[in-house]
Amino acid sequence: MARCLIGCGSNLGQRREQLDRALELLGFMPGVEVVAVSRFHETRPVGGPAAQGAYLNGACLIETDLPPHDLLGALFAVENTLHRRRDHRWGERTIDLDLLLYDDLVVESPELTLPHPRMATRRFVLEPCAEIAAELRYPPSACTIRDLLDNISAPHPLVAVVGVPGSGAPEVAAAVAEDTLARLIRAPVPMSMAETSPLRMLETVVACRRPLRAEAWEDDPHGTVADYWLDALPALAVEQIAEHDWPAFAAEYQRLACDVVTPHVAIFLRLSGAELRSRLAFRSGPAAVHSDVFADLPAAPPAAVEGVAAGLEQLQARLERRLRCPADRCPRAPKAVITIDADDLAGAAAEATAAVEAML
Repeated sequence: MARCLIGCGSNLGQRREQLDRALELLGFMPGVEVVAVSRFHETRPVGGPAAQGAYLNGACLIETDLPPHDLLGALFAVENTLHRRRDHRWGERTIDLDLLLYDDLVVESPELTLPHPRMATRRFVLEPCAEIAAELRYPPSACTIRDLLDNISAPHPLVAVVGVPGSGAPEVAAAVAEDTLARLIRAPVPMSMAETSPLRMLETVVACRRPLRAEAWEDDPHGTVADYWLDALPALAVEQIAEHDWPAFAAEYQRLACDVVTPHVAIFLRLSGAELRSRLAFRSGPAAVHSDVFADLPAAPPAAVEGVAAGLEQLQARLERRLRCPADRCPRAPKAVITIDADDLAGAAAEATAAVEAML
């Protein structure tokens, strides 16, 4: 039997009655046993259309012999029975049932993503989950539900917006900071401008490290948003620094990075190859002279665009692997990583803002 966490919420109609009915129907499903149910918490809506009513949110722990996709189908059946409508993303709903965790399974497909891709920063999810399953493991970070809740409850959290040059990290970070009143830290040296010799790269590390040092960390209740992640620099350097120079560089990097604040949350902006090439073409064209958008992206002549794009795609893959490294193996890896499609810059900024607001 698999142990699974289900998030549940309602902000339309008779909220409490609908939640009780949904849990009752779920318990009637063949192969499903409801083990524990949290209290219901009233929370404000995050993201989605304006003027929505407040939510009642909770969670339940179940045991099931249904495979993940069949369990997801059972949740949809309960939602449909209670007249769930899906007119707008994050819109009002009579009932919402989310499959959050299914044992230690990690899945990423068009139909199902496990763990739930937004749960690690959502207080309205983590608080009820911690009531009934605080020690349940969150496999991407090798930590517990309680660890995730403690992580977003830090007195002054750091959110790092991470992406390759051209992903929109500076623009998204600035939008998030403005909307949430957070302090903004900009990269002193854009990643695309970093020198490739060991000495110059270490100078870049020193410059980027300075505002992140723990001993100088400011006490700001709104937190800090940075448009870079210090550990992105080794991901860049690994392809730039000669193999015989790498051990000395890596040792010095570890010394410099040991006293910086680790991001509590990373927002990873994933860019498609087609959009990356489109942005490279834009930065190389005449319109770029009058625009600061994607200014961290190097201009490249048309003949070089494909080579630059291929290099950035490889860097993006290395960044994602580094971000996904469990904290027990990578001590400076953030516990919570939210991946956002960066092809639509305005949409990415709105989704990143919603992820940060959900921490509050």
